[in-house]
Amino acid sequence: MRIAGRVALVTGASSGIGRAAALRLAEAGARLVLHGRDRRRLSALAGRTGGFPVPGDLAEPEEAGRLAAEAGRLAGGVDILVNNAGVGWAGPFSGMAPSDIERLVAVNLVAPMRLTRALLPAMCARRDGCVMFVTSIAGRTGVAGEAVYAATKAGLDSFAESLRLETRGSGVGIGVFVPGVVQTEFFQRRGRPYERRSPRPLPVDRVADLLVETIATGAAERYAPAWLRLPVAVRGAAPGLYRWLAARFG
Repeated sequence: MRIAGRVALVTGASSGIGRAAALRLAEAGARLVLHGRDRRRLSALAGRTGGFPVPGDLAEPEEAGRLAAEAGRLAGGVDILVNNAGVGWAGPFSGMAPSDIERLVAVNLVAPMRLTRALLPAMCARRDGCVMFVTSIAGRTGVAGEAVYAATKAGLDSFAESLRLETRGSGVGIGVFVPGVVQTEFFQRRGRPYERRSPRPLPVDRVADLLVETIATGAAERYAPAWLRLPVAVRGAAPGLYRWLAARFG
């Protein structure tokens, strides 16, 4: 897909993968609509990229609809939607408050569905556009201590795959970007830092490069790093072996 001159809406743009991807999209010539919760960071990014800042919280039920309307008012529509915003939570499921469950489901799963529902019809009518979902390797394999987070990302995977089949021949690309461990503030915000020696976190700028490349090439999915396909393949081909290895090595 040609990125130059297109309008790209990036959620979760005030930090992490979203911010880095927005910078890469701007370098590629996209016009940006930037959504995030941190007004100061969002404003600074907008000043750097020339984008339109739209601060807000996707945990709010009406926020996705408001964001879609604002994108139309400010930029005249959206050609590329990057559903990147997400929140995490780490710890035993039995210790998770119901409000935290609801927030993860609202931000990670319901909001991307609502935002896609608001913007996809116009893309299909133009027979041109791209909807990219940033999921997680947790959604492909499951992770102890992140049961709800993994479930929301698995749901997003299934939603994207189903949507891809439904929109086949429409001219709109549906993509899934599956990152592993990335050098962002995500782990501090989820309540537990990343403490494993391997795999080593990927630089966020490298991840953003791969994400924008996935949009440009129209690929259906992309792992970052590519070797993450291996545990997913093992889980599919030999689930018993995968569960033993996961229990043994984490």
